[in-house]
Amino acid sequence: MTHPTQTPDQKLNILFIMYDQLRFDYLSCAGHPHLETPHFDRVAAQGVRFTNAYVQSPICGASRMSFYTGRYTSSHGAQWNGFPLRVGEQTMGDHLRKLGMSCWLLGKTHMKADVAGMERLGLSPDSVIGARQAECGFDAWIRDDGLWAEGPDGFYDAKRSPYNEYLKSKGYPSENPWSDFANAGIDDEGDIASGWMFRNADKPANIREEDSETPWLTQKTIEFMDQAEDGWCAHVSYIKPHWPYIVPAPYHAMYGPEHVPPATRSEAERENPQPVFGAYMNNRIGQAFQRDDVREKVIPAYMGLIKQCDDQLGVLLDHLDRTGRMQNTMIVLTSDHGDYLGDHWMGEKDLFHEPSVKIPMIIFDPRSSADATRGTTCDALVEAIDLAPTFVEVAGGDVPDHILEGRSLLPWLRGETPEWRQFAISEYDYSATPQCVQLGLEPRDARLFMVFDGRFKLIHAEGGLRPMLFDLQEDPQEFNDLAKGNSHQAELDRLYDCLAGWGRRLAQRVTMSEDDIKSARGRSARKGILPFLMDGTEVPDELTEKYRGKAPANYLDG
Repeated sequence: MTHPTQTPDQKLNILFIMYDQLRFDYLSCAGHPHLETPHFDRVAAQGVRFTNAYVQSPICGASRMSFYTGRYTSSHGAQWNGFPLRVGEQTMGDHLRKLGMSCWLLGKTHMKADVAGMERLGLSPDSVIGARQAECGFDAWIRDDGLWAEGPDGFYDAKRSPYNEYLKSKGYPSENPWSDFANAGIDDEGDIASGWMFRNADKPANIREEDSETPWLTQKTIEFMDQAEDGWCAHVSYIKPHWPYIVPAPYHAMYGPEHVPPATRSEAERENPQPVFGAYMNNRIGQAFQRDDVREKVIPAYMGLIKQCDDQLGVLLDHLDRTGRMQNTMIVLTSDHGDYLGDHWMGEKDLFHEPSVKIPMIIFDPRSSADATRGTTCDALVEAIDLAPTFVEVAGGDVPDHILEGRSLLPWLRGETPEWRQFAISEYDYSATPQCVQLGLEPRDARLFMVFDGRFKLIHAEGGLRPMLFDLQEDPQEFNDLAKGNSHQAELDRLYDCLAGWGRRLAQRVTMSEDDIKSARGRSARKGILPFLMDGTEVPDELTEKYRGKAPANYLDG
């Protein structure tokens, strides 16, 4: 990866790459003992790797809506998969286009349009503004959310899949080749070995590697870049390494049970657990990942999926080098959440242990202003919502901080030490899950909040349930829930004060900025609104000029 200097007249591009369900520690630059990711490492060696980056919700849809809006989930309201992002919510595309930067989507968003809101306002989905409302504010180069599951009631996602159509065009004989080939192997009897079944995770997916999902999106990205004029932001959103955990050859055989680390879990976690944690540990996902035979099949496949992602990242980096665009393209590598993989007796994501809520974040800025930080790490508390204001600043704009709740990361890239947040926040609304029903909660009470100050992590639960508290300095594996006892009340009180202060943030006054308000002061007086005066001497003469002088006529005398 070369690093030529950007020339002053070049417009900067942003290649914003998101991997779905990629753990922060499953990269070689983050210290993984077996998984080599040289192309992630290439970007880290030329940029900054943020080591304490947290999502605003550890679930796909809600997390992504926070990335795209630059706002906390309780601000934008789309707090679970399939919860529509309300019409009119501003996104990074809205902010960037005002600054002359186009904003494109390639891949997944997990966005559901606010159809009712669009109908109320008369917005046609076929119009430009309607299409952008339905795509998180992006212009869609190609959208494919990547889960083309099919059951008795039809498809999970009713929209047309461009990837499925591509596979059909390549001759895969199926109405749903995503399911039958890209995410399935073949068993010993010649039958479909679906990737939905963990027992098949060690089989190669029955597809030519170059036709699988990750290379397909890479080629679509190259097609986009080859035709694009500089001054673009491209959100390239890969579905992998998200489940189904199955990968084509040769990646299926690169790792085995010998590369699977022991699960990070303790019996202490199962002793009188916080009720929400207990419910998740005991659900079907948790029970599956508590089995060693599941982990020994799934984790090697997960690593193979990451290795394929890394190789395809190399294809993109080489193309940027070859076409001379590396010198004017910022590269951002991140994920929408992690994956427990059996740690803490859990599978999937959902809660706030580090494997779930902490994400990789690597940023390469080609400009000379970032030269001092190349190849470094930054341990500041970073939130996913920080990317939107970062991109606004890259595009040359002033961050509208009455709308965007994150903070630009550019000062860190320049080697500065800005005044920064003292704690990170994440939220989780589990009202749509079986765990809410199991705990007997109303949907409005099925909410969790994380406050993490870099050492202590508080998890608050609505619905009258007790909190959790971890000291990551003394207990980096998060085994010992200090809220089970009463010896850490001072830390609980302090973090609850942080949560209360955050809860009082100004989040909904998005139509008037601080500067708007300041500049509006006194305008009404200059337009003749002068209440509460005794004789007019209280204000400058020019304000009362229209109210002085001889009366034009006298009607009082009849």
